[in-house]
Amino acid sequence: MPISPEQYRRYQRHLTLPEFGVAGQEKLMQASVLIVGAGGLGCPAALYLAAAGVGTIGIVDFDTVDESNLQRQVLYTTDDVGQPKAAIAAQRLQRINPHITVHAHPVRLTRTNALDILPAYDLMIDGTDNFATRYLVNDACVLAGKINVYGSIYRFEGQATVFAAPGGPCYRCLFPNPPPPALVPNCAEAGVLGILPGLIGTIQATEAIKIIVGIGQPLIGRMLLFDALAMQWRRLRHERDRNCPVCGDDPSIIELQDYEPLCGTYGGGGMTMEDVNAVQEMGAAELKEVIEKQTDELVILDVREPHEFDYAAIAGAKLIPLGELPDRVNELAEFKDKLIVAHCHHGVRSAHAIQFLQTRGFKRVKNLAGGIDAWSRDVDSTVPRY
Repeated sequence: MPISPEQYRRYQRHLTLPEFGVAGQEKLMQASVLIVGAGGLGCPAALYLAAAGVGTIGIVDFDTVDESNLQRQVLYTTDDVGQPKAAIAAQRLQRINPHITVHAHPVRLTRTNALDILPAYDLMIDGTDNFATRYLVNDACVLAGKINVYGSIYRFEGQATVFAAPGGPCYRCLFPNPPPPALVPNCAEAGVLGILPGLIGTIQATEAIKIIVGIGQPLIGRMLLFDALAMQWRRLRHERDRNCPVCGDDPSIIELQDYEPLCGTYGGGGMTMEDVNAVQEMGAAELKEVIEKQTDELVILDVREPHEFDYAAIAGAKLIPLGELPDRVNELAEFKDKLIVAHCHHGVRSAHAIQFLQTRGFKRVKNLAGGIDAWSRDVDSTVPRY
């Protein structure tokens, strides 16, 4: 379909570019892009692809908008808290550009639905924040023959590249297996500079547009690394691994797997749902009763980060962040025979801490169900919720 007068006016700055022109804009208008994860990376990528005129955009996200998202997820407002991300994102993108089509997929991407959703799109943008979904997205792209425009962020650093292009490397060529779960803090634990995903997500949108239009040199076989504190960009070259288990010459992965047990990434805490459920718990009201007895048999262990502890804490709790627990476990040696009740924000990190303590011979350990959030909600409203 030729460009209409209204579209000509809207996309005039593209049409003026000799490398782009009418032919390039028409390619964008006929293209379709699937964005997996409408979070920090997916939001800016989606905004610019919609504004650029990509004809069809799909948004995969099962989550709802949380207040903590608003620091970096620029598609949402305060009024959207509690609303489904995919639906809100689709509405916003449609208002930005009424000439495009936006499909909301309010589902968790899994091995059972990935190859039903992905083949309908020309390429995919990976805006995910956990290893299970990254490996799933990568393998699905390779098996479906779709290009994967990848990005990731951590604290003040980000990276972007293009995976699964014809002849190029895939994610598994660089990272054949996921790292140990305990070494992978999530966004809540490690934090992230709010503007960082905007930078990396915009790069992902740029790469998608270049690939669709057929201009420039996409980041195939090159990883772009960014350090916001030093304001430095670096490039790392990487090649396709002929022995890669999914895109190699003789692949061993020929169908999608069950990725969450493989990566051990329930809730970002390095445990499966079964692990969390197996940990013995204590409710907030029960903990209050134990505290009121003024027994010296109780130790409250807080495994959150120092900034969380400074903002909200249970009186008398001992702070040892989860990441420091293996090196500081000797600080708990004198309490080995006492009741230790561990807590974090909602209970996942502390469940991991309890599992670790049990391997070190601690017998009387329990998890505060619902974490400090439950304590604040049900017992002591003077403790701020966040």
